[in-house]
Amino acid sequence: MNNTLISCKNLCSSYEGFKAVDDVSFEVNEGDYLCIVGDNGSGKSTLLKTILKLKTPSGGSITYNNLKADDIGYVSQAKDYMNNFPASVFEVVLTGLLGSKFKLLYTKNDKKIAMEKLELLGMEDFKSKSFNNLSGGQKQRVLLARALCKTKKIIVLDEPTTGIDKETTKILYFIVELLNKQGVTIITVSHDLENCLKDANKILHMKQKCLFYGTKEEYLNSEIGKEYLK
Repeated sequence: MNNTLISCKNLCSSYEGFKAVDDVSFEVNEGDYLCIVGDNGSGKSTLLKTILKLKTPSGGSITYNNLKADDIGYVSQAKDYMNNFPASVFEVVLTGLLGSKFKLLYTKNDKKIAMEKLELLGMEDFKSKSFNNLSGGQKQRVLLARALCKTKKIIVLDEPTTGIDKETTKILYFIVELLNKQGVTIITVSHDLENCLKDANKILHMKQKCLFYGTKEEYLNSEIGKEYLK
């Protein structure tokens, strides 16, 4: 039986006075690949921010089992603000090892770990390149390497392929699938249902409330799943 890592019960979370997440219950087990789907404005990103403790729940509860503060890595969308990030690729990945601790200097082992993650993501040749000068897909691979420096347990991705071409999208999802097969638990928000549903084992369909939570097979055979995937 899988170990439950995160359990949300009747969770509510508000954004600018609007209840973006309303009475949502689900759990994330060790080894899960959970895909959170729903229309724009359905509360998906607010839910992620609440799970990441970037927002305080306005109701209900989140329980974290056998998880420390540094056990959840996060990969956001490749937004424009990343174009003004004055650091090399290696420096960006190294920041994943900061965790909740302040460091003046990185150790030899820190640098070894960062290099291993760059190699895993196929970005080792870009080590000295400016992060600003990378393509959107390359930036996301670097940020995934950074997240992996932080944790081996859970990676949370918020629309990781927004603005990325189809070929790079396939590569990114292939890497995420591989990580999941190696034991990393994945939670992702995505509109790219073709790639995401191929690999996920659990689906959470949001519209402020939870319209569906269950296995991928159950979702594909449900009325809401069939309607959404038309």
